[in-house]
Amino acid sequence: MKRNMYDVIVVGTRVAGSPLAMLLARQGYRVLAVDRATFPSDTPSTHYIHQAGSGFLKSWGLLDRVVATGVPAIRHLNFSYTDINIAGFARTAPDGVDAVYCPRRTALDTVLVEAAGEAGAEVIQGFTVSGLVFDGDRVTGIRGSEAGGTEQEFRAKLVVGADGANSTVAKAVGAETYEGSAAACFIYYSYYDGVDWGMQHRTGFGEQQFAGWPTNNDQTLVAVMRKRDRFREFRQDPDAGVQEVVSQVDPELGELLRDKGKRAEPFRPMLYPDNYRRKSHGPGWALVGDAGYHKDPFTGWGITDAFKYAQLLSEKIHQGLSGERPLDEALAEYQTERDAQSASTYELTLSISELSLTPYYDSVFRATSMDAEYIKNFFGLIAGIYPPEKYFGEEELAALYEKVNFPLAARHLTKDGVTA
Repeated sequence: MKRNMYDVIVVGTRVAGSPLAMLLARQGYRVLAVDRATFPSDTPSTHYIHQAGSGFLKSWGLLDRVVATGVPAIRHLNFSYTDINIAGFARTAPDGVDAVYCPRRTALDTVLVEAAGEAGAEVIQGFTVSGLVFDGDRVTGIRGSEAGGTEQEFRAKLVVGADGANSTVAKAVGAETYEGSAAACFIYYSYYDGVDWGMQHRTGFGEQQFAGWPTNNDQTLVAVMRKRDRFREFRQDPDAGVQEVVSQVDPELGELLRDKGKRAEPFRPMLYPDNYRRKSHGPGWALVGDAGYHKDPFTGWGITDAFKYAQLLSEKIHQGLSGERPLDEALAEYQTERDAQSASTYELTLSISELSLTPYYDSVFRATSMDAEYIKNFFGLIAGIYPPEKYFGEEELAALYEKVNFPLAARHLTKDGVTA
């Protein structure tokens, strides 16, 4: 039975919205979660869940359910940037997570939506939000309708937009972008039978990159990225384009794709949304996931960050709704903490997603590839379980350069180009 009044309404029930609704409902709050999709439902995605992301699923009691969808565990990664090759894996995370997973979103999102409902959140699928309800400048609810139905109105103490880069909530409240940059690339991806090459993330000369990782149904997701100005040319024959890029970056894998690979579904083409941070709180509203903060998919941090900051937001909302502190104050702190915690990942992603390395990152990654222990640190950094201030620490880098006898003139210790 639908209520008229809730503590929190969450608009969007994918990798940010469903965990938020679930966590709040588990604390006893009255939560309504709506989404215009009906699940199972697909959406463009990197699919990639870092060890840190799987750690959130484990803490929520959902990792086993995701694994049960048939998504394989990945325990060896291959990362290359032109002639720099780094292969290996991170150390086991403190919570015991020793693998990464790349589930189809039809599988992952369904698990999350179901978990929100099981926790006690009311979930309405196939519901399109047409607008917000205001009392002065404070958001007090939503209005919208299910397919073919009459418009309905629901009220809440807080409305959270978890509805992606084109967030209806963000537009309705006029959420301003206060940090941003243009996206660099486009992507084409699909699912292939017969391609068993493990996890690959390879960037070649000529500003082109491909990635591949195993996913559900014994298939491999194969993705190709190039600069946006080549999009029109690429879309004329994407099968040939994918084959060309893979073959140029790694001829051996290109041969495997040509001889054994069979594309099983249509391509998903996408021009990347721009990188941005939006103001993510205001009177009666908040934003989470891509609605409030988005960066290039190159490092595959979208899902993990959605989990991380959904949990952070749930903690701040609880502080506000429980009376521990004013809700508006708690939401402001959520944005501040999110920006601080994501700063290093945001900067790294923007720095390397142009498909070319600065001298600093070239030297750091090249030296990393020469030492087995630092390779574990690298994958720990990527996994979200090794601190960036240690991986990029000046003392640590100086020791690494010395250990691998790196050329003195190339020993960059800081991003401004200072060498040892």
